[in-house]
Amino acid sequence: MGITGWYFRVRDRRGSRRPWSGGRRPQSEGGRREGSAMLPGMSLLPDFGRLTRPQKHAFIAAFLGWTLDSLDFFLLIFCVKAMAAEFRTVPSTILEAVFWTQAFRPVGALLFGMLADRYGRRPVLIFNILSFSIIELACAFAPTLNVLLVLRALFGIAMGGEWGVGAALVFETLPKEGRGGFSGILQEGYAAGSILAAGAFALLFHWIGWRGLFMVGACPGLLVLYVQTKVEESPAWLAGAQKRKARGPGPLLPPHLKEFLPTFLFLILLMTAFMSFSHGTQDVYPTFLEVQMRLTPRTVGLIGVLYGLGSIAGGFVFGVLSEHWGRKKAIVTAALLSLPVIPLWAYGYSAWALGTGAVLMQFMVQGAWGVVPAYLTELSPGPVRATAPGLAYQLGGLLTSWNGVLQARVAEWWGTYPPVLAITVVVVALALAGLAALGHEAKGAEMST
Repeated sequence: MGITGWYFRVRDRRGSRRPWSGGRRPQSEGGRREGSAMLPGMSLLPDFGRLTRPQKHAFIAAFLGWTLDSLDFFLLIFCVKAMAAEFRTVPSTILEAVFWTQAFRPVGALLFGMLADRYGRRPVLIFNILSFSIIELACAFAPTLNVLLVLRALFGIAMGGEWGVGAALVFETLPKEGRGGFSGILQEGYAAGSILAAGAFALLFHWIGWRGLFMVGACPGLLVLYVQTKVEESPAWLAGAQKRKARGPGPLLPPHLKEFLPTFLFLILLMTAFMSFSHGTQDVYPTFLEVQMRLTPRTVGLIGVLYGLGSIAGGFVFGVLSEHWGRKKAIVTAALLSLPVIPLWAYGYSAWALGTGAVLMQFMVQGAWGVVPAYLTELSPGPVRATAPGLAYQLGGLLTSWNGVLQARVAEWWGTYPPVLAITVVVVALALAGLAALGHEAKGAEMST
């Protein structure tokens, strides 16, 4: 079932049921979109079709930027076993590269975010995409493990900047109506990147090895041409720039932003739980499938593609649900629904069972994540909207940066992966649900300058 043409049944005025699969979304007599409060109508095409050309280009650029950033990140995740063999070490040592990437992402979020708040979203996004593409290409030629670790740290700086800048550009450009659905799709650029990485691993690894895959990962640099020729600057940033110019030079951070500090600290804590939820279910899973379940790279890649598709579907579904339920309820629901999936996901004894569990798990994990871009952007004031969400996002990653290494080392110590995976999900899902329930709801906030 395609997420952009969601098949949804609605009742006509006589009470009979009829299908709807595209075109103008059915409305009630009051002009509101038809659908129950529990399961509202879901279709992205009509909403996307109503966007102006600049709005469409901004969304596509941010989505592709995050997708290709994710591709470069996940190529390493799928190649852990092969890289460990070449560098004559164990998988947990290779996963230290993930730690260094995570640890340096906050640096990129702060650096690129401040540049984007000062000089504009568009030029900084171009610089950011070029940066992570060049570093990814350099990784293909790393002569030693230590050199690779340094390059992955630099990659973390570039990766850390893309999300916040792209999200600010999108949500300052798009209308607030349907923001939840667009948030879900934007965030699942991360899942789309994992699909591309899984597909490349399944199809190309046998022929070109991990170094060849890293060369493929440098292709995102071509996206710069699209951003340069098609994407316009955020109208909210331009309006703010005009006001700053008329007002004259002022403090780098306006005094009223001190009031935002408690919210910012809460967002860091919330994103720590979110990061543990995603990386705790993704970073060692391909290694578990290869090392313990002894599945072939082709099978592991196929499972990766399937759970990537499940991720995209989950992000879109819960993103749309957040427009009707609110951001908090959508996050809590998705987090708690991951718990019943654990037996199939961690303890399945066949590729079919594990693949099904992985699809369901990532549907819930990325379902919760689909709300994040809109939620963080809505809670952040205009002067730091490219900095604060991305910095909170990446600081959460910093606090959980040892997650993958710790999981791998405990699994190597115990001689088994399933209990490590299961315990991780139980702890972080309950923590995320609890924190989200305590948070502030800001659905539909205006993107003022």
